[in-house]
Amino acid sequence: MQKEILQKLEKRLGTIHARQRLGIETDKEQHVFGGGLNFFHPENWYSIHSLIRYTLRITGFYGRGWRNTLNIHVRNNDILLDNLPPEFDGYTILHMSDLHADMNPPAMEALINTVGELEYDICVLTGDYRAQTSGSFERVLQEMETLCENLSSPVYGILGNHDSIRMLPDMESMGIQMLLNEQVSLHSGEESISLAGVDDPHYYRVDNVEKAAENIPPDNVSLLLSHTPEIYRQAAHAGFDAMFCGHTHGGQICLPGGVPITLDAKLPRHMGKGAWRYNSMQGYTSAGAGTCIVSVRINCPPEITLHRLRCA
Repeated sequence: MQKEILQKLEKRLGTIHARQRLGIETDKEQHVFGGGLNFFHPENWYSIHSLIRYTLRITGFYGRGWRNTLNIHVRNNDILLDNLPPEFDGYTILHMSDLHADMNPPAMEALINTVGELEYDICVLTGDYRAQTSGSFERVLQEMETLCENLSSPVYGILGNHDSIRMLPDMESMGIQMLLNEQVSLHSGEESISLAGVDDPHYYRVDNVEKAAENIPPDNVSLLLSHTPEIYRQAAHAGFDAMFCGHTHGGQICLPGGVPITLDAKLPRHMGKGAWRYNSMQGYTSAGAGTCIVSVRINCPPEITLHRLRCA
């Protein structure tokens, strides 16, 4: 099986990327400390998951927090761009992140019911499809296949720090075009803009912004998918006009007013959720549609976002 998946990945990604990603996954599997952009990785410390769940139960927050996971908000975000071709004015991108699809089936059902009512031109997925960071992923693939049956094409995606590169062939067989340090052209009439995506920058650190951007025409509007906003500097200086990301869950369990206790990322706190700007690049960090570690949301509802490109 290992040889078979390696052959598939080498054919799809090239020998270096495929072997690098597989090797790093094996080396870093379930590390709690060290590696990645930050030092502490609570998603890999499974004993603390039970402690958090128990604490929420005895304090009475668990039930309400779980019910909140089913109330998925649809956000709207306009992105004004000076050099956007008129044919793309109003072009709508459905953005979903951090589904952790195998963790909370009722939440996935709520998500499917929500997206079925939306209109958009393309859908983008910014990583973290499974709940665990290692082990089997058959169940998450089943959940993702059901979701994809309810999405309008085309669908583009990238991988996050919870995802294995071994999932790639199955994800693409569902109709998701994965962008792993790659780019594609989006067309409307006779005009085009560029969409690029990088492999996970947070934990596996296999992102390559330079490679993702190298074939983008200099005058094209360019959009970047990254699992985490932590590479905002690299993206902005590479010339991207906008960046869509997730990873932070907006904090998931927040203080009143939506103040996050932790974002599990090295970045300015204002980039932890919603729209932001760095130099001339606009960014948006999704609070995520799913949950991580425990299936609760407190003062931070799950979300999906409709980004509308507008001529400035």
